[in-house]
Order: sequence, then C-alpha cells, then structure tokens
Amino acid sequence: MKFFRSTSAAARFLTQDANGSVVTIGNFDGVHIGHQAMLKAAREHADRLQLPLVVLSFDPHPEAYFSPETAPARLSSLGERVVMLQKLGVNIACILPFDADLAAIEHEEFVRRVLYDQLNARCVIIGDDFHYGAGRRGNGASLSQAANKMGFEVFQLGSVMEQGSRVSSTRIRHLLQASQLDEAAHFLGRRYQMMGRVTHGDARGRTWGFPTLNLPMRHRRALKGVFAVRVSGLDKEYTGVANLGTRPTVGGGKTLLEVHLFDYTGDAYGERVCVDFYAQIRQEQKFASFELLKAQIGRDIIKSKAYFEQLDA
Repeated sequence: MKFFRSTSAAARFLTQDANGSVVTIGNFDGVHIGHQAMLKAAREHADRLQLPLVVLSFDPHPEAYFSPETAPARLSSLGERVVMLQKLGVNIACILPFDADLAAIEHEEFVRRVLYDQLNARCVIIGDDFHYGAGRRGNGASLSQAANKMGFEVFQLGSVMEQGSRVSSTRIRHLLQASQLDEAAHFLGRRYQMMGRVTHGDARGRTWGFPTLNLPMRHRRALKGVFAVRVSGLDKEYTGVANLGTRPTVGGGKTLLEVHLFDYTGDAYGERVCVDFYAQIRQEQKFASFELLKAQIGRDIIKSKAYFEQLDA
C-alpha cells in the first residue's frame, strides 16, 4: 500500500500508474465493522473497474481541529489506521492534515479539485452520514449532482446495524469507557488494540521484578486502567498485564502504556508491537507508597494469568 499526506502527491503516483481510481472517504477511526463493510464495497467496485482503491481520510480528526478541548478520545492512531487499511486491501491511503485551508474549502471546489482533478475518481463510495466542505455544506446529494456533471459514479451505503442500532466509533468509544471490552470487540471485528514502538522507560518496573514494555501515547484514548492483554510482534504471542494511564503514584504526567509480559526475557527496545485488550483488571489509582503499588502489581499479575487460564480452557 502507498501512503501519502497530500492529494497532489497521490495524483502524481496515479498519473504514472493508473487511469483513474475508486475513492472512499471518511475518518475511519477504529476501522470498525461499519468501516470494513464500506471498504469491502469499495474494493469490489475497484476490482470491477480494475482501478486502485484510494482511502481519503484526515488527521487530526476534524472535531479535534475545531474543538480540541471537547473532541472525543481516539480509537486509533494514524499509524494504527494505516496498518488496518493495508490489511483490508487498500492500495493508496491519502491522509490529509486537517488544517485551516482544508476546513475552508467549499464543497464544490473539493469535488472538482481533489476528487476529479487530483485523484481522477471514476467511482466514489460514501456513508449515509457523509458531509464535506466548509461548514459541512456538502452531502451525498450534492456529490451525486457534481458527479453527474463530471462523469463519475457515486454510491452511498447505508449504516451497518447491530443489536438494533448503528455501528459507530462513538458507540464503541462508550463501550470502551465503560470497560465493556467484549462488546467493543464485537463491533470492531477484533479485539481493541494499540500499536507502537517500544521505548526506554525509567526501569522502575525492572528493579521491582516486573519489567515492562513502554509505549508512549500521543493522543488521548478511550481506555484507562489495568488490563489483561495479549501482545504480538515479538518472537511469538505473549500474554501479560498492562497499565494505561498517567502513573500517579510515581508522579507521571503523560499517558503511557506499560506492559508486563509473562515468560518474556528478551530485549524488545525498538520493536513495533500490537497490544490486544481482553479484560479490565482494575482502575488506575494512586497508592500511598511504592511498596503498596508493587504489592498491587503482583495481585494484578495473578488476576491476569487466571483470566487467560480460564479463557484458554
């Protein structure tokens, strides 16, 4: 899969290697089963037309640009989205920086310049809640009108419904915040996961006998607490216990994901790993002393091991 941060860069690639494209547009936060259904439909149209499939998305999320203080927590980072899109057969991921210029573009110009001139769209797949352009004044109807004039197809798909309501990133976010990880996994089509490169920490866990993999989190996430997890990306898959939070007992400030793996003795610094969340063990809390924290970590490990023993049985 090719990855671009501008439509002009994607346009140069398309001019060299393709006679048009099939484009689907959205934020794709979490790439849940609703997104997957839209990507599957777009992939089928791309195969029908024998054209590359382009995903057009945005980073940061528009809500984070307009209202950074009240924007919802992310389900996935940019890197996680790109990895999941690649697994789903996308040929080109074009993730545009959402800034003042993009926020101000009128919907007519967006269709003409971005979709028609640069991406040479022959077919565009959108969801039923699709809006675009300055003030969100563009919608499925206006896109279809423009497409008729410019000579490309538009297909607007209905929402994926589960248990009587629409599958959405908002719904999954609420499930995660309520620690309903099994239910969230159902709507995601997989376990909720975080990916990242292991960095050096303060080594406090190692001195206590609980060495951890440390993954910095750049953006606020919907989860917080201590969890039973599985980790892939090393020599094999491992189970473990993870703390996702600010580590108040040791005076931490930034959000960090710390993972203690059971039966792992290697050096994982610099490795890119994927952490799948299975069950919450407890909420993050501040302890009166390091000794009390250390004792609690021991109990967390016992609970996590017991969870996986029961699950695997």
